[in-house]
Amino acid sequence: MSARRPLARFWRDKRGVSAVEFALIAPVLIVMYCGLAEMTQAMMAQRRLSNIASQIGDLVAQSSQTGPNSMTDVFKIGTIIMAPFPSAPLKMCVASVTSDATGRDTVAWSRASAGGMSNCPAQGAVLTDIPVGVLPASKSVIMARASYAYASPIKLVLPTSITFQRTFYLRPRKVETIPWSTSN
Repeated sequence: MSARRPLARFWRDKRGVSAVEFALIAPVLIVMYCGLAEMTQAMMAQRRLSNIASQIGDLVAQSSQTGPNSMTDVFKIGTIIMAPFPSAPLKMCVASVTSDATGRDTVAWSRASAGGMSNCPAQGAVLTDIPVGVLPASKSVIMARASYAYASPIKLVLPTSITFQRTFYLRPRKVETIPWSTSN
């Protein structure tokens, strides 16, 4: 009977319950906190990417013509908007797409940022993926694409990078079609 008393006393003792509960719950809470931080950072990067695609397209759509110097400046603005995130995984592309009287959408010119972009259409390419109603027959639009490979600095919940992609279509404001000028 004397061996049962210490055991019974042990089961009735409540002094260490909070410490044990905290030790069991703390790892879950830390993972949740880090996961929320990672997801929030990823969402911020995705929003900045949307802003970049919209802004670079808008800058080109506001001009009367564009060229290598203008596009260098436009892409530099895109990298500035991406701050404080690293700009190395950022890829941008701007293209002028014209539609003929039959509704065939052809790339008049396109330029990719220094990092290049795999889905930047080549000059003369016929595009079939422009949404209906965006480009009427005999008109043109500026297509701006941006992609960003987001890599979490924590890598607890997101161990691999996520690639975000955005495409915006904007109609030229000052002229019907924005020409490419090598002197600009």
